[in-house]
Amino acid sequence: MQRSAIAVGAVVAVAGAAAVAFTLPSLAGTEETNGSKATSSSTPGGLSPELLSAMKRDLGLNSEQAANRLARSEWAGGVSATLAAQTGEDFGGAWLASDGTTLKVAVTDSDAASAVKAAGAVPVLVKRSEAELDALKTRLDKAAAKAEGLTGWYVDVPTNKVVVVARPGEKAEALAVARRAGLSTDAVTVKISDAQPKPLFDVRGADPYFINVGGGQARCSIGFSVTTGFVTAGHCGAEGTATTGFNNEAQGTVEFSVFPGTADMGFVAVNDDWTPRPVVNDFEGNELPVAGNTEAPVGAAICRSGSTTGTFCGTVLAKNQTVQYPEGQVTGLTRTDVCAEGGDSGGPWLSGDQAQGVTSGGSGDCTAGGETFFQPLNEILAAENLTLVTTEGGGGAEATTPPAEEGAETSSCDALPVQRDGTINRAGQAQAQPNGGAYRARAGTHTACLDAPEGADFDLVLQQANSRGQFRNVAQATGTGDKTLSFSGQSGTYRYVVVATSGTGEYNLGFNVQ
Repeated sequence: MQRSAIAVGAVVAVAGAAAVAFTLPSLAGTEETNGSKATSSSTPGGLSPELLSAMKRDLGLNSEQAANRLARSEWAGGVSATLAAQTGEDFGGAWLASDGTTLKVAVTDSDAASAVKAAGAVPVLVKRSEAELDALKTRLDKAAAKAEGLTGWYVDVPTNKVVVVARPGEKAEALAVARRAGLSTDAVTVKISDAQPKPLFDVRGADPYFINVGGGQARCSIGFSVTTGFVTAGHCGAEGTATTGFNNEAQGTVEFSVFPGTADMGFVAVNDDWTPRPVVNDFEGNELPVAGNTEAPVGAAICRSGSTTGTFCGTVLAKNQTVQYPEGQVTGLTRTDVCAEGGDSGGPWLSGDQAQGVTSGGSGDCTAGGETFFQPLNEILAAENLTLVTTEGGGGAEATTPPAEEGAETSSCDALPVQRDGTINRAGQAQAQPNGGAYRARAGTHTACLDAPEGADFDLVLQQANSRGQFRNVAQATGTGDKTLSFSGQSGTYRYVVVATSGTGEYNLGFNVQ
């Protein structure tokens, strides 16, 4: 069949990031019950008693408040992902307000506010879209790579600005770097901090797993279990490095590692002596269950566990932060006000029972307090096509769409929450959706369905933009009849292209990202 001028690739169907979770292989400090470790029972709302205790201690929440906040966070994560696709280039980011329950969604066009309201969120009209803010931060990544007075910068969606973190006395330098990067004054806020972030691995022998670094032995914490091993921080071992478990037995090999640069992510393939399981060790003799991987928004409550300090909780402060470590720049991290210490690197982060990421680094400690950055989990899954282990029946919350009006015509694709219609009047033409533009997406699974005109051959292509704004094909569905498509990808800007290979007429496209 003759194809249009749009380049298309092979169909990609990946199920790596659909309801997944993290786990720890057997670790010291847990109790055995009938030959297996005791798994934590859950309170109403699926919140484990141990995690509730940590949230009470660190966030001052009672049982009902904690359960409500986590349930709202899981709902908000699904809804905000759908709204990002639905509002397209008008999307300015989403966050939970200080009450932990009100979802606010920024949009650059007042017409998009109705979709936000219909989803149960509060629209906020802003000047810059999230894509524009990310582009500004990318400019800083290049301009500030060697700026010694700066320790990081990130997109702050509630203020619709880019925040630059500078050491005391370096505000003028921060503003100068921002100007050189082409950022206007009204798009930048400078935050002064004397904290110096660093990776949180430790060079002493202790639980739970070890790697050989620089002639010595370093300790890190296991993150999330995948079917063939576990994910962790990239600075916890270069590719090919052998790992040893808490019991000094051979454990596995680092098969994938990125640090510094675009991420701090790693994957260890374990041998047959280790069994990945859908739980997290809280280092109090319990295992915390994990049911999915719905990404929590800015403002959500979040907890982490690590082999040095155990379990601590706090709040998601920002996403897409660039951190200047002594070893080099790392982009795309999530910033929190949770404490951590050496040896906690690679450890897991939870929002309720939803897996979020692995510890990268930070500043301060769990006596005086501090801030910690984590590598988002779904980015690791998408990068290596990994499938996480989850509790039976576990899964992320899905955003829903209002029911169709009575008497309205429906298509086979209208079950998906984002709907777009179009008409192609000549064979060989193509249309981009949504609305001729593109949409922002977090790391996760894209699903789409194309209802083509009867007798016509319409192909469906999913494209992702690169750092230069050029789109490339990442998934495709071809052939006669209606089309379905599934693709697991990293965060970025995407668009669908409907191509009329033969025939003409009206079509319906439904899609979503979770």
